[in-house]
Amino acid sequence: MTERKPPGVPFESWVDKQIRDAQARGEFERLPGAGRPLPAEVDSGYDELWWIKRKMAREGLAVLPPALALRKEAEDALQAAYAAPSERIARKIVEDVNVKIRDMMFKPPPGPPLGRKPYDVEDVVREWRQRRAAAMGDESGSAL
Repeated sequence: MTERKPPGVPFESWVDKQIRDAQARGEFERLPGAGRPLPAEVDSGYDELWWIKRKMAREGLAVLPPALALRKEAEDALQAAYAAPSERIARKIVEDVNVKIRDMMFKPPPGPPLGRKPYDVEDVVREWRQRRAAAMGDESGSAL
């Protein structure tokens, strides 16, 4: 741990001494990326949060406002319902996401509006049946 700056010593001199001492101890050797320039952000100006964004990307993290996260979840749920192996599972997927959509409609979080309304379960199941019938027809037709 670094010691406190002594009174009366200029800050710049004290920092320079800390750096020189760390170099003498070898604390800057074998650092990742040593000897390579920092990557430049070509298409944008300076962003003071660049390192946080890069760390999040490296760790595979993403943070969306709650409404946008639910919007994405709703779109994924609809696709999952269409691909469900049974009507019961398709209904369950849509009903579960509808509960979340209704909750957010009546208790809006901060951020952009949700821009979604609950799905009509019967419409989704009707579409599921049509897709299922088309897929079954394609499979039987391609086997001929």
